[in-house]
Amino acid sequence: MIDTHCHIYLPDFIDDLGEVLDRAHKNGITDILMPAIDFDSEIQMKGMNHPDIRFHKMMGVHPCEINNSRCNLEASLLAACAGKDVVGVGETGLDYYWSQEFVEEQKISLRRHCKVAKSLKKPIVLHNRDATDDLLDIIEEQQDGSLTGVWHCFNGSVDEGRRAIDMGLYLGIGGVATFKNAGVDKSVKELPLDKMLLETDAPYLTPDPHRGKRNEPGYVKLVAEKLSELFELDLEEIDRITTENAKKLFPLIA
Repeated sequence: MIDTHCHIYLPDFIDDLGEVLDRAHKNGITDILMPAIDFDSEIQMKGMNHPDIRFHKMMGVHPCEINNSRCNLEASLLAACAGKDVVGVGETGLDYYWSQEFVEEQKISLRRHCKVAKSLKKPIVLHNRDATDDLLDIIEEQQDGSLTGVWHCFNGSVDEGRRAIDMGLYLGIGGVATFKNAGVDKSVKELPLDKMLLETDAPYLTPDPHRGKRNEPGYVKLVAEKLSELFELDLEEIDRITTENAKKLFPLIA
């Protein structure tokens, strides 16, 4: 299995990183994709190592971090994302939950990330919180046939999911799909599995039955089990399909 969105490099894992990665391996995780929060994330990513797990970098600036002036320089973003070991651009997107003070700056940043992603022919990784309409409107505006990417932590309606897929996006399915009252599972069930990726967003958004505790990459198996239940398919088939999807979107994954 591939965890396509995991902040394994954060200090939350500093005390037991080896044990966390061993558990991930035992749960079938072969690859972990690491989205950046800002340009400094790359330094933290360099320490990731495990004999049975491959780590892949993604570079970008989280929408909650765009008030850092250096992060707004297109040249800096392009340089950060251009490396051959960088498989995606992000995470970027829109977040209106914490503050709406920098809404316009977030939109500008998202457009810059889209431009860089298209220029480098790499997928974009989209964060969305309380900003679905604006996010999809900007992706539609930027889509010229060459933009690919994933709506990370998909939490939308069936119609919103279909709109995203029609615009060339995959849907990142994580712990929220296991929450009993979130309703995301009902949307996911009505959308095509061949456009879904597994993810954790660890250390955040821990799936049931561990909700409220620190998330970790091994819990991606719990998300896969939820998809197995929703689509009435064996876990092995969920693994096969979502792994193929990840490799289609992120072609540098062997």
